[in-house]
Amino acid sequence: MTFNPLLEKGTPIEKQIRSWHEIAKKPFNKTEVDCYTRTRQILMNGIEVEAWNFKHNFARNCNDTEVNKFLAQTRRIEDMQQTTVNWLTPADQSVLETTLGYEQVAVDLTAWMAQNEPDDYVKETFDFGLLEDFDHLYRYSQWAYLEHGISPNDIVQGQTDIMLSRPTQNHHNDNRIRLRKPYDKATADPQTKVNIYTLVAGEQQTHNYYAEHGMEYGNQCIRETYAEIKDVEEEHVTMYESLIDPTESWYEKLLLHEFVEVCTYYNCMEDEENDRIKKIWEMFLDYEIGHLQIAANLFKKYEKRDPEEVIGTKVVLPCRFMSQKEYVTNILENEIQKRLDTKMGYTEIDNLPDDWPSYEIQEKVGEEGSPTEMTIQIITAAKGRDLVIADKKLKKKQLELLEKGLEDIAQAPDTITIEEMNEMMDEEEIEHECV
Repeated sequence: MTFNPLLEKGTPIEKQIRSWHEIAKKPFNKTEVDCYTRTRQILMNGIEVEAWNFKHNFARNCNDTEVNKFLAQTRRIEDMQQTTVNWLTPADQSVLETTLGYEQVAVDLTAWMAQNEPDDYVKETFDFGLLEDFDHLYRYSQWAYLEHGISPNDIVQGQTDIMLSRPTQNHHNDNRIRLRKPYDKATADPQTKVNIYTLVAGEQQTHNYYAEHGMEYGNQCIRETYAEIKDVEEEHVTMYESLIDPTESWYEKLLLHEFVEVCTYYNCMEDEENDRIKKIWEMFLDYEIGHLQIAANLFKKYEKRDPEEVIGTKVVLPCRFMSQKEYVTNILENEIQKRLDTKMGYTEIDNLPDDWPSYEIQEKVGEEGSPTEMTIQIITAAKGRDLVIADKKLKKKQLELLEKGLEDIAQAPDTITIEEMNEMMDEEEIEHECV
């Protein structure tokens, strides 16, 4: 089912103010909630934060009273919606448990987008970032097990593999080479625009969550792990947002932000199996259709253009959460050795020049060790090896993947070597389901 949101009325803005009791709703039960209800909740929190941030930035650059009144009125509603969505998180869900949810969002969302992305260059960028988030999930999973005694499957519920990928210590680049070629706003498919805007919001909130909560652990290595991966999330925001055409006007961006909210809430509503939370997605979809109508009118008034030129005539699906194991495995096996070149493209480790700009960054940040490598050293010292959750065929490729994906140059002094990984794989697997 699909529809043209420009032809719908939605809920009038004056009817979107709710009581505090309606805003701060009862959280879900972390032991009963479906993992993809959690990922939808996490993603929509990020979408709302981005909408709120954008409207503040627009207001700081706008001297039109009519427009600023609309921005002021709706960003308050966005903020109320963000509170409702984010506060579905239960108080007994630890920072690391929530973090595994964030990384499951990143892996399964990016994989879905890559397979539904019409622009080959954008798809390649999604696939590149996907492998980095997949490794982050693996690193954080070790700490969730060690610190809280939980199986990562308590959160990902067997839908997403836990397995090493392109090593996190190799994700640190000269941020200038993260910049990508932007799409052309005149020719880009609405699916491409919505995909990118959605992913920017998701990666941005992941960075912010790690920045705001990673320091809450007393374990210094966990704190440093959050610091290291947070830095990669900054690179991801840089990479994905650079795909957006910078010549889009403020009114075009406003239209796109509202359309993204309509599409993501619609996608969540269509897929949600939890009746209570489905009603939230449905309500906020109606709210955002109301916002979109006004944004479309502002676009027509100030740009003298038809909104359909930008967003088309139907909603698109940017966030259909489902298991992506087969797709992720294919990208893992074929692209773990891929790296950024200096011309907004991609290359492989064997083709990197000695003066590749990212080597200098990696040498500096890792000169005293990489926390994400130390994570594996610590669990190996405690349990004999790392925690891996994947099918046997993929597990057997762990050594081969590390050989393909680890750079020889600029290795941190605590790097898990090929020899150490080989020894680890001879050890019994960690029993993780009943800790």
